[in-house]
Amino acid sequence: MHRRGFLQAGALLASAGLAGCTGVFETQSAWRDPPIVEDRPEAAYIPASIEEMGMYGVREVEEYAVALSYTYPHRFWTITGTETNMVDIADDDSLHLMASVWETESETVVPADVHMTVEGEGETPYARQLWPMLSQRMGFHYGDNLAMPGEGEYTATLRINPADARTAGEFEGLFEEPRTVEFDFAFDTDTVYDLGFDLIDEDERGRRGELDLMEHDEMVHHGGEGGDHDDHDDHDHGDHGHMPHPTVPSAEELPGEVVGTDRSGDAEVVVAALEEERFDGEYLAVSPRTPYNSVMLPLMALSATVTRDGETVFEDSLAGTLDPELGFHYGAAIGLEEGDELRVEVESVPQISRHDGYETAFMEMPALEFEY
Repeated sequence: MHRRGFLQAGALLASAGLAGCTGVFETQSAWRDPPIVEDRPEAAYIPASIEEMGMYGVREVEEYAVALSYTYPHRFWTITGTETNMVDIADDDSLHLMASVWETESETVVPADVHMTVEGEGETPYARQLWPMLSQRMGFHYGDNLAMPGEGEYTATLRINPADARTAGEFEGLFEEPRTVEFDFAFDTDTVYDLGFDLIDEDERGRRGELDLMEHDEMVHHGGEGGDHDDHDDHDHGDHGHMPHPTVPSAEELPGEVVGTDRSGDAEVVVAALEEERFDGEYLAVSPRTPYNSVMLPLMALSATVTRDGETVFEDSLAGTLDPELGFHYGAAIGLEEGDELRVEVESVPQISRHDGYETAFMEMPALEFEY
């Protein structure tokens, strides 16, 4: 993204931008200690700051396309059950790396554990599982803060483990094997600190809502892909790759018949009934998403109960599923009849680390009831 475009993203921004207008010290101080919104709602809300992001590149490996992006180190919250723990920016954190993973043909974003090792300059500053994360500009992705030992050339090796979902339709048989992809990049503090960083106007902070998802062409495209990767059977898009949004179809775009739409814990939940050969007949799809941007919400546990004429005819868990038309959702083989009552229970809220604006949402999620 051009800096002018970033600053003009501007109706929400405070009148004084920080990056590009102050020195490195002031810019670094701003992102190291960004304000936390007071009186946050138990919902998605507009955070206090917004920052630019850069991209090191996009590569393909077998059925996957993978993007590696970067920005300032971030404060974020980890989730264990219904407990949150704030992970603040450490004194030596110097970079926040983000990985996005999707299926190449349909551009459906895939939830799968991603392990990353970063090596270079004779050191290994990172070697562990990336956090599955939710941010308002990136949506669902994987990421973490890194303490880089110094400027120089590094290689990030990402291992994508089998998808955390069953597959349907054209996806059947995909995402079952681990894949490995490498990115060569140059870490330079000036490149990171030159990214835009601005505070959002105080009157807007804390308002229910979501910042717009970042478009691919808004990112700073940073050179640095290189090296001989023939051993990995992957394809290098360099700076020209495309990164899709991690969203799910709207209620109007879902196949089948929409049973109903409701909110739980500020997540929008769309329920659809369909009959398709790829599901071996009748099927119920439950599709939770963020309330404004429709970003997918994986790593939940859902169950459903169907009551017909006072009798329970179905009571079971719903399986996380990847489908080319439905995207990521939760589903089961259930045939609904007129007058059926459906109850969807949230057994576990999304176990996704959250950046500012989501850490109070999707935490208390009561059951939803629909009548067919």
